Amino acid sequence: MIKGLNKIEVITIFAEDLAATRAFYENVFGLEVVWADEASAVVRLENLMINILRADRAGTLVEPHPVAGPRSGARLLITIEVADANAVYEELKQHGVTILNGPVDRPWGRRTVAFTDPAGNAWEVAQILTPAS
Repeated sequence: MIKGLNKIEVITIFAEDLAATRAFYENVFGLEVVWADEASAVVRLENLMINILRADRAGTLVEPHPVAGPRSGARLLITIEVADANAVYEELKQHGVTILNGPVDRPWGRRTVAFTDPAGNAWEVAQILTPAS
C-alpha cells in the first residue's frame, strides 16, 4: 500500500463545452468557481475540488492515452451521499438534467440516481438505506 493516500483533493473532468459544463456545476450543484481561465474552471465542494478542463487541453495530463469522447461510454462515475435520493431526483429533473437511471434500490444498501453533466460525465447520488428490522 502506498502511504499518504488518504484523501482525494481534485477530480479533473474533461469537457468539450467548458461554458455549459461550468454552468451545470454552478447552477445545478450550486458550487462556487474558485479559479478559472480560458481552459478550465475549478469548483469546490466541502472536501473536494472539481477541475473542469477543456478536453482539447487535456492530452498532456493523460498521454500517451487519448482523451475519450463524450459518446464513447462512461468515462467516470462520482457518487455523492444524500439524505433523500427521491428529492434530489425531483430537483435534477427540474433542472433538465439527463437522468441515466433511478431512483433504484441497490443490493448494497443504497437508493441511487445516476445522471450526467453536459460533458457526459456520470454522477450518482446515493441514499443510505436503513436495514429492515
